[in-house]
Amino acid sequence: MQLQEQDQFQDFHWMIEMLQTIDVGVVVLNKEYQIKSWNGFMENHSGIDSKDAIDACIFVLFKDMDEFWLRHKADTVFKLKNHAFSIWEQHPYIFKFKNNRPITGVAEFMYQNCTFIPIKDLRGEIDKIAILVYDVTDTAVNKLEAIKVTEELKQLSRTDVLTQMYNRGYWEETLVGEFNRFARTNRVSSLVMLDIDHFKKVNDTFGHQAGDAALKMVANTLTQTLRDTDIAGRYGGEEFSIILVDTDAKSSIVFCERLRKVIEKSEIYYAGKQIKLTISLGIYEVHTKLSTYNQWIEGADAALFEAKNSGRNQTKIYKYKDH
Repeated sequence: MQLQEQDQFQDFHWMIEMLQTIDVGVVVLNKEYQIKSWNGFMENHSGIDSKDAIDACIFVLFKDMDEFWLRHKADTVFKLKNHAFSIWEQHPYIFKFKNNRPITGVAEFMYQNCTFIPIKDLRGEIDKIAILVYDVTDTAVNKLEAIKVTEELKQLSRTDVLTQMYNRGYWEETLVGEFNRFARTNRVSSLVMLDIDHFKKVNDTFGHQAGDAALKMVANTLTQTLRDTDIAGRYGGEEFSIILVDTDAKSSIVFCERLRKVIEKSEIYYAGKQIKLTISLGIYEVHTKLSTYNQWIEGADAALFEAKNSGRNQTKIYKYKDH
């Protein structure tokens, strides 16, 4: 029986030899994870000759291998006696081979799909498994590049070109989401609308490029002041909008006043001329009597109008009135 088992494995080994020139990696492991076959693909990409690989423990030979993952995958094949598969989207590689293909030179390593095949002895017991390793770097890189381009286009569609903040369309989508979240959870948030004071005068006095510089300065200052959970965007013209998540109106005053004071102390130099700016801000805390998100915007705008009408460079909180 032992001789028959050896003959069976020898037949399998001859088949492996036939695959030496095929562009697929073939590795055979026993239950102790010792390498029993190592084809030319594996030699070429690992730099390890088969005579050095045979009988070596694969985890000793490849110390940076994800041992837990491979043992789990292989143990499943040993126990269930079925094929198993691994694709690069789930696990980028088993063997971290350098990518040496000129077309996909941007990839740091070879992306791999792998097939795990149980090898039975004459008793029908699984005593070894074969791992077939396929180089799918071209496919992976092309897909990743497509995903990257899609994400970049999506980001561009959300972004105001001048200030690099969210544009009104995307920001308003997030406001709708936050309004609906409040309806479900009753967790309070506040909406802030802010406006650059006397912005038309900046454009008329220094030109529209100076006005653009002023918008960028306010946008940058606002971005640096935000918490990670806050959502801000350019609402239109010289007006910006901010959703202060999980923040009531009283706490929002702290944020608004800090932002207002920083901008008041800031200076812009354009074409050798100094430009000083101030902003006015309006706050409206969401509450259960609001039936639409538009009413939330209207209240914050009304508070902003009150701040500007009261002398500008200040923050006002909107007091609820029945709509």
